[in-house]
Amino acid sequence: MIANMNTNKIMPLDGVLDNQQKVNYVRHGAGAPVILTHGLAASLHDWDDLLPELSAAGYAGYALDLLGHGESEKPGGAHEYTLENTFDHFSQWIDSLQLDEPMILVGHSLGGGLSLLYALKYPERVRALVLVNPFFDIAQLPPVMQRIFRHQLINTNLIDKTPYRLFRLLVDMTSFNYHFGHRETHILPERIRFQTALDYKRASSGIYNIPRTLRSSTIDLSRLHQPTLLLWGERDQTLAPSSFPQLAKSLPNVVGTHTMPVCGHVPHQCHPETFNPYVMTFLKNL
Repeated sequence: MIANMNTNKIMPLDGVLDNQQKVNYVRHGAGAPVILTHGLAASLHDWDDLLPELSAAGYAGYALDLLGHGESEKPGGAHEYTLENTFDHFSQWIDSLQLDEPMILVGHSLGGGLSLLYALKYPERVRALVLVNPFFDIAQLPPVMQRIFRHQLINTNLIDKTPYRLFRLLVDMTSFNYHFGHRETHILPERIRFQTALDYKRASSGIYNIPRTLRSSTIDLSRLHQPTLLLWGERDQTLAPSSFPQLAKSLPNVVGTHTMPVCGHVPHQCHPETFNPYVMTFLKNL
């Protein structure tokens, strides 16, 4: 069951999937469908800057909160947070939209990995891919994080009890621009830092088990023939920047790659005035 849609402005919509799980999403605009998927501990607000541009260019932009994120379903058991369950929630939501033409998938980090998996499973449904710092292999993480994520996190009480102000301090520290020669104090604007910390706080702590279940998809990438745009921030401290050029070599139909030297893991939020034109030009040339 899907709520009524308003295509003139961004409105939150609630859907209930066949398995009775809630999915929170927005739709903006009308036209060719573009599915936008955020990364771990983020939300549909990742795309607040891109959705209006898509709508203005004649696309219907859809963005959801993934399982355990934002206002979507948050299962109680830590064991329920797997890549398989996250993908099923994502895939069922797409089915519920009842789209009648192939879609364009735009995915950041974990959302990029989900987009790759969806295109591998349903190639006839995917017209093109836009991958932003995509997370497709646990080996992309720093060694310390790999060791942590290889084990299921059972006791996440500390994460649950962390107040917003500490999440905000972490976001501000990682956003601060230590690189001399740039005028901005922070790489991320204030409104983005506020939303990022809020997304960390309201996400279920169980989501940090999802990376543990991520399996490399590189052996299947040769099957992806959709036109693909790959973008990443050169200062990514979460995923190894060297993994993105390697991914570009593995995909058969990469029609464009762009790096954003000042940005880290979230180039779509770091400088949307640079990022968005890359995406819109790619879409125009499809």
